[in-house]
Amino acid sequence: MKDDAIIRFDQVTMRYGPEDVVLDKVSFELQPGKFYTLLGPSGCGKTTILRLIAGFADPTEGTVYIGDVPMNGVPANKRRVNTVFQDYALFPHLNVFENVAFGLRIKKLKKDVIQAKVSEALRFVNLVGYENRKISEMSGGQRQRVAIARAIVNEPDVLLLDEPLSALDLKLRTEMQVELRELQRRLGITFVFVTHDQEEALAMSDEIYVLNKGRIQQSGTPIDIYDEPINRFVADFIGESNILEGKMIRDYRVEFGGSEFDCVDGGFLPNELVEIVIRPEDLEVVSPEEGKLKVRVESQLFRGVHYEIVGRDRSGNRWLVHSTRSVKVGDEIGLRFGPEAIHVMRFGETEEDFDRRLEAFAEVNHAK
Repeated sequence: MKDDAIIRFDQVTMRYGPEDVVLDKVSFELQPGKFYTLLGPSGCGKTTILRLIAGFADPTEGTVYIGDVPMNGVPANKRRVNTVFQDYALFPHLNVFENVAFGLRIKKLKKDVIQAKVSEALRFVNLVGYENRKISEMSGGQRQRVAIARAIVNEPDVLLLDEPLSALDLKLRTEMQVELRELQRRLGITFVFVTHDQEEALAMSDEIYVLNKGRIQQSGTPIDIYDEPINRFVADFIGESNILEGKMIRDYRVEFGGSEFDCVDGGFLPNELVEIVIRPEDLEVVSPEEGKLKVRVESQLFRGVHYEIVGRDRSGNRWLVHSTRSVKVGDEIGLRFGPEAIHVMRFGETEEDFDRRLEAFAEVNHAK
């Protein structure tokens, strides 16, 4: 454990019945002052993790720590954690000032202290001058900022956000992503953000935890997660991908689509069957003679910034291509890509397996 970890899960399991396991022996550490995102499909356990941090539930097994203090059994109001819910949970009968001041009044702070703290919180979320506004008169984005101000006015060590952008339209959601990221930087506290939107996670996070079926599939920076997915689930869930089966001939040499190619991966067994990932934006459309692969175009859609081209190679593999170059349905085109565009994955590999393989591969190369 790193000495400065602010949140730590140690082999945490959460179940609601013998067969209903929501989290399965989950362990991780979160450092202070970072923007973390829990990403995954519905039912993967990400909101359960928030509930365990907040104190709304206790784990069936394992221990949740805040700092170095075990939190099992500690009630929510005794934790320096606040939550912004998906529906914001604002009080419609109170104005903006009183919504933000609610928790401070519960603590029975002095009037001048409440005034100062609420004013500072509203300044942070750019709502100065809205103190007397009714909640019903606020836009969706403004309501979200009120909810955040109400959370940060209590000066938490950790701010939990449970899909707070999901109810907003696309334009406002994009604007609020920028505002939330900037707010986290200004506050300097730890944000733990839950979403099922991979583009949102990539845009906002310092680190992402990808979950599926109650387990962490992979963690890392957005670039790490996108460029080096651990397994098929992560590669398919984060962005669009071409995923196909291949064979690792030897280190830095792989076979797929009926041909062999140079790559940048190693640490596999000779002739081991593997899975190949190539992102659609890493494929360049060229003439059939120039391409490393030849593909027959089946469809093309204009997506604004690029054409989305779908084709099939001579081995029957389907290819998705993002290109600024237009093609014709039925034509044969070439696809060109470099060794760094090819990412090789071992079947069913976990994050721990991946780390061990890379360490062993690095030791072998160092010895050489």
